[in-house]
Amino acid sequence: MTDEQRPAQVFPNRFPEAADSRSGVSQDYCHCFSPVRVSSPGARTSFHAEIQDTSAPGWLRLLELIEEAAADGRSEFRPLPELSPEERRQIVTLPASIARLTAVRTLVLYGSNLVRIPPEIGSMASLEEFSPYTSRRLHWFPYEITRCARLASSTVSTRSIYGNYKYRSPFPRLLPPGDTVLDLERLAPTRWGATAAPTCSVCTGPVPATGPHQAWLSRAVATDVLPMLVNACSQVCLDTLPPGAKGYIPTPHRGGAIEQPAPR
Repeated sequence: MTDEQRPAQVFPNRFPEAADSRSGVSQDYCHCFSPVRVSSPGARTSFHAEIQDTSAPGWLRLLELIEEAAADGRSEFRPLPELSPEERRQIVTLPASIARLTAVRTLVLYGSNLVRIPPEIGSMASLEEFSPYTSRRLHWFPYEITRCARLASSTVSTRSIYGNYKYRSPFPRLLPPGDTVLDLERLAPTRWGATAAPTCSVCTGPVPATGPHQAWLSRAVATDVLPMLVNACSQVCLDTLPPGAKGYIPTPHRGGAIEQPAPR
């Protein structure tokens, strides 16, 4: 059989939103991993400071889409194609209500403007496929994603995450809890990364009012090694964490000037 006689192969477009013809900017540019910032001696990175505008049209529409998906029990949740480019740009995190999407097996967030994902993703008990591909401002993930026991496939822009084996971008420095009583539902992301940490990432118990005990841990999640932020209630819970993935920092750590394995 010649090449002309062979039947044409058809490959499905897994991310149809990439072909969105509507004009407009849907992502902000991220300078976190510029070559100058990550290659200079003593290079440091910091958390994104953006706070979600909960009055933005994009946010309000996303809340509606989550309610619709929870009500009809759909297995795939692909919300961004339902938003205009400007509305996508308004979304820098996901609502805590994603915890209601217990029937969703596929979560697609292609080309999002996200800078963080809330720990409530750990309640998506049926999640099997997670695709935030080309979400280039999304540099880390909550440790609670490890509670998604069925998660087997992922598509992550790994060049944009902390500690990736190709570039070993530095992790933001984590500080210990202080003496100040905090509103754990309104944390400063420049200090804590997360904007809320009411319960422990490890044991689900309450976090003390002085703030979480934090650590970084890089482990295999589905088909990628992800840098995960742990917000624990105590050092005791941090001590129970498993080791890091092979070829990465082997133990939980606080980032900053910590030495990483050489990039590949």
